[in-house]
Amino acid sequence: MYIIVGLGNPDRQYQNTRHNIGFDVIDAIADKNHITVGERKHKALIGKGFVGGQKVVLVKPQTYMNLSGESVREVIDFYKVDDKSELIVISDDISLDVGQIRIRKRGSAGGHNGLKNIILHLGHDEFHRVRMGVGEKPQGYDLVDYVLGHFPKEEREIMDESAKRAADAVEMMITDGADAAMNQYNKKIQQSGG
Repeated sequence: MYIIVGLGNPDRQYQNTRHNIGFDVIDAIADKNHITVGERKHKALIGKGFVGGQKVVLVKPQTYMNLSGESVREVIDFYKVDDKSELIVISDDISLDVGQIRIRKRGSAGGHNGLKNIILHLGHDEFHRVRMGVGEKPQGYDLVDYVLGHFPKEEREIMDESAKRAADAVEMMITDGADAAMNQYNKKIQQSGG
């Protein structure tokens, strides 16, 4: 069984913001695999189903980003999964270009408060993650304002496509392993146009 966690903030005002791309990827996975994410449990909205033939629990923590680890810990403890091999966390990343996907098997929080809190609650950083590029903060911008801001229309379209690609990447992580998914999805994507 796999626990797939998308990070974000619960209130309506945060919908479709850069920081909530994890929720968007969970929605893409849910749509593709006909899973309803609506049950309130473990300080999260969860949905159960199958991805790539494996049982999964899709999780959208409702704790606010900085306390995401509380929800993740509860889910891990309840379902008794191996948090090093059966947990996949999806988060936004300002050090990657818009639409870029980076799969990792472990690593630091890289300044991301949601990941930091998960590492704190798990006691290690050896869980799989899918980092979603939302673009670098423009100079002079406040970081919080930037990640809680909405994508301009053209970037939103790129991110919607990227969320679908991330759903495919997660499926490949489950069926073929993280290494295969890294080889396939960690490539730099070429933006069309120009």
